[in-house]
Amino acid sequence: MANAIIAMGGNVGDVRATFGAAISDICTLEQARLLARSSDYLTPPWGDEQQPRFINACIEIETGLDPHALLAVLQTVERKFGRDRAHERRWGPRTLDLDLIAYDDVSLQTAELTLPHPRLFERAFVLVPLAEIAPDRQIGGRTVKTALAELSREGIERLPAAD
Repeated sequence: MANAIIAMGGNVGDVRATFGAAISDICTLEQARLLARSSDYLTPPWGDEQQPRFINACIEIETGLDPHALLAVLQTVERKFGRDRAHERRWGPRTLDLDLIAYDDVSLQTAELTLPHPRLFERAFVLVPLAEIAPDRQIGGRTVKTALAELSREGIERLPAAD
């Protein structure tokens, strides 16, 4: 079994309810086991700033799927919740974004998938929730908490637990 980190984001619809349903779908579709789930965080939009704020979180799972098969499951779950990658604006509004951030200590670069995620260390909206569940995790030779210390957390707010 492998250990995978998945970043979750969205800013359209009831994102927190979508996260709950998506986590359930991910674990059911791939027979994965949820190891940890961060709090939800309200974050400024990144890239395209003319849109509503996002909600972001991270999960850690144990999976028997290889990285490409796991990516396919994540994209299936995104589509279920209305994501249409072919017709969306880059960094634009979305119901659900699922990014495979890390898969064990695998380093991989194919047309479909790069591991660890190539922009992980630029994105406080991923590192803040990830630091909550795995601060000492080594990814690409750096710990999550060390990478986060180099970024601004401005505008990132931890949300209270969902009802």
